[in-house]
Amino acid sequence: MKARKVRIETLGCKLNRAETDILAEHFLRSGYCLTSSVVDADVYILNTCTVTHIADRKSRHLLRAAHRSNANAFVVATGCYTQYKGRELAAIDGVDMVVGNDEKMNILTLIESKGYSVNKNDSKRELRLGKINPFKNRAFIKVQDGCNNFCAYCIVPLVRGPEKSIPAGEIIARIKEKVIHGYKEVVLTGTEIGSYHDKGITLIGLVKKILDETMIERLRLSSLQPKHITPQFIELWKNRRLCPQLHLPLQSGSEKVLRRMKRSYSIKDYDKAICLIRKIPDVAITTDVIVGFPGESTSEFEESFNYYKIKNFARIHVFPFSLRSGTKATEMNGQINANIKKQRSKLMIKLAEKSAKKFRERFMGEIRHVLWEKKSNGIWSGLTSNYIRVYAKNYKNLTNKITRIKLEKLYKDGVWGI
Repeated sequence: MKARKVRIETLGCKLNRAETDILAEHFLRSGYCLTSSVVDADVYILNTCTVTHIADRKSRHLLRAAHRSNANAFVVATGCYTQYKGRELAAIDGVDMVVGNDEKMNILTLIESKGYSVNKNDSKRELRLGKINPFKNRAFIKVQDGCNNFCAYCIVPLVRGPEKSIPAGEIIARIKEKVIHGYKEVVLTGTEIGSYHDKGITLIGLVKKILDETMIERLRLSSLQPKHITPQFIELWKNRRLCPQLHLPLQSGSEKVLRRMKRSYSIKDYDKAICLIRKIPDVAITTDVIVGFPGESTSEFEESFNYYKIKNFARIHVFPFSLRSGTKATEMNGQINANIKKQRSKLMIKLAEKSAKKFRERFMGEIRHVLWEKKSNGIWSGLTSNYIRVYAKNYKNLTNKITRIKLEKLYKDGVWGI
């Protein structure tokens, strides 16, 4: 009998991607093959996101589409949407199992223990010990989960629970395994990685241990808060293996809006953090903005817009405010009209494009190292250590290789290199 095939799709954050990688390994070790086609899959798993109503809608769409494409596939919904409103997903035609975040890593066991057939037309199954076949290039490593902040707009603490850290020894062992399997870059991810703490080891200590005890060529950190940015923290970047790119979510450039959002910092705190980060040579600072938060006046939006305009961010991710039941923002007065949110989003997106272009232009003519990911229509694409997307033509197989390249001109969402 041929090995069963599993298709796993992921929506949302890097933490979801890290957990998807772990799920994929579980299935591979149990004799399954990964497939990129829903039509070929015996099992289809969607790792959902619920940070906005748009993410919810996309989750429902993908689950329905999977069932329409392959009525014989065993369909599983997991992730934050299932933790938030699992009954909505369970009611979708073709969804066979709904698994919350607390049981996400046990999906394979749950399928087996509850007697579900992997193939609805074939109750016989055969498990084979398969070799791990990683996606290579970039591995997302979960170091922490949960959040204690309860910002007014955010559903994450309700679907992820309180902060908890993965033991440092487990993280080191997992990264060493990734190196053995060919990964060149590791991204440390979590809901609030700056709060990492394991038996006295903070995030600074964890990064030092990874750099000292593993041979990973590139180490990248995901989202941090201004309070985590200290001179001692910035000292870590003396090691060139640590990628000069940090994601520092702001959410609004208006002091008043930040207070209503219940964010734990002021504009002054954020400014101090940026000044420290920019001591890292060639660093890319990426960020988020929420437009149309309840009560956001025209002047407050303009204040926010102008702040983002002068800070020269490498990337700005724009999100129109989305009501999430159970959050404090749902009960606030001054809910913003959808058309106004749309107009403000368009303005912010245009600003984000200009800001990203300006950042990329700084490096034209320079030589950079690129980790190549994939080839499409004869053109390779990959990332520099400071998160610039690079495109180039090359007849050699560059997959998972780091090479030097000259950045020649702006191209699509990145630059063209030689």
